[in-house]
Amino acid sequence: MAEAIVNHFAGDRWTAFSAGSAPTGFVHPLALQALAEIGIQHHGESKSVEIFRGQSFDQVITVCGDAEPNCPVWLGKGQRMHIGFPDPARVEGSPAEVLAVFRQVRDVMRLRLLEYLKTTI
Repeated sequence: MAEAIVNHFAGDRWTAFSAGSAPTGFVHPLALQALAEIGIQHHGESKSVEIFRGQSFDQVITVCGDAEPNCPVWLGKGQRMHIGFPDPARVEGSPAEVLAVFRQVRDVMRLRLLEYLKTTI
């Protein structure tokens, strides 16, 4: 969701790329639904951080709640910042309850990431 949010709302200043240390191979359907509800039609994919090894970035922002202790070092170029969020895909409950968590994370992610990126220009 972070990649889609940044590219949609700050794409005139930033280009976001997303990857994980343990990619699932698909974008969660409820993430796509939560994004669509705010006008974002995302067509991203789940990919490994390994595909970006050796590339340079201005900013490297880790967003998974457990990324700070599990991925303490970025081996490429770029300033690293951790802005953690809970993983809504790990929530258990009814589809409506899980979707509510995806929406909450989406909204907080939008606020916190965009505010941070405004200060880094």
